[in-house]
Amino acid sequence: MLIVLRNTWPLFLGLTFLMLGNGLQGTLLGIRGAQEGFTTGQMSVVMSAYFVGFLFASRMAPAMIRRVGHVRVFAALGSCISAALILFPTITDPIAWTLLRMVLGFCFCGVYITVESWLNDASTNETRGRAMSLYLIVQMVGIIAAQALVNLPDPSGFVLFVIPSVLVSIAFAPILLNAGPAPVFQSTNRMKLIEIYRTSPLGCVSVFLLGGIFSAMFGMAAVFGTVAELSVREISIFVAVIYTGGLLCQYPIGWLSDRMDRRTLILALAAVGAVAAFVIMPFTGVFGALLVTGFVLGGVVNPLYSLAIAYTNDYLQPEDMAAASAGLLFLNGIGAIGGPLLVGWMMSELGPGGFFAFMGGLLAAMALYSAYRMTQRPAGTITGAFVPVVPSVSSAAVAAVAIEAVRDPEEGEGRPAE
Repeated sequence: MLIVLRNTWPLFLGLTFLMLGNGLQGTLLGIRGAQEGFTTGQMSVVMSAYFVGFLFASRMAPAMIRRVGHVRVFAALGSCISAALILFPTITDPIAWTLLRMVLGFCFCGVYITVESWLNDASTNETRGRAMSLYLIVQMVGIIAAQALVNLPDPSGFVLFVIPSVLVSIAFAPILLNAGPAPVFQSTNRMKLIEIYRTSPLGCVSVFLLGGIFSAMFGMAAVFGTVAELSVREISIFVAVIYTGGLLCQYPIGWLSDRMDRRTLILALAAVGAVAAFVIMPFTGVFGALLVTGFVLGGVVNPLYSLAIAYTNDYLQPEDMAAASAGLLFLNGIGAIGGPLLVGWMMSELGPGGFFAFMGGLLAAMALYSAYRMTQRPAGTITGAFVPVVPSVSSAAVAAVAIEAVRDPEEGEGRPAE
């Protein structure tokens, strides 16, 4: 790990500030929107817009990088992020916020693609797996730490919007001042979605459902907190606990997934998450119970995403993984756009409990579909190790960790999938 840090510390330092800014703005908007009188439905559209921009950027950013290079794309997108963050408190209109959130989603996705391809290029075959694991840790820790910043100034003021803008601006300094050369961006071919689905129906359905769950959980958690009449401090703790669960549970679940039928583990985790979500619905006013449920759901959803990626890769050849990763990220993005919209409608109809009813329903559907798929074909051969990723990364990172898992130098070249 020290070798990884020595070679790529500017990237990780910049990423830390970037995630502090992104984690802060996500929670802050949910709180500030309620203070400005936005309805739950309006806030669901605002939060969904981020994932629309993210999806567009996943398709457009690689072409931008190939045309003008990493450094120029990086600087341009960073400037747009800082400007958008400053504009939120000056234009308190739902339509304006929706457009600004779309800009943020587009820019952050482009930045992630740039960082991930840079990190992939700077790593060797021996260090790439550790580099991507550290990338996950830095992402999660940055977002968790950002929740503490929400409690500093009054969210109704201007200062809390200045802080993430400054953090994002600072994030680019160590990367842009790094003397190392920018990498050559490597594009990949794409697989048709129907081909990926035929290869792994469970993987595709799981990734799609998890897109909705993840965007609802991490995009609407602060909105849920305002509907449930939590204080700013309680909302920040609730959001931080969700991310903490995701960080702490990735590795033990990953260890387990390499030693058993991954479909069984997907079924079990989805069932546990569904039960936790349905049980908490009558007790959304009990803060301690919310924290326990938040930890469980965060600890289930993040590993499930990595698990669905690993399971799909079990049925792919190494040369197809990079192409398939783009299709899986697209499915996840489509699901993510609908998540905030549906959970916002359900909270409008059911109150705070609608937040958990939505996630419980999708997790239950995933568990049932997993059980069905287990009757359709025998378990496949595990061709590589589970590698933790989060739904906010781009296909560049998913492809890199997928291929690294198969070509682990300590495990050999991997076995062919069934």
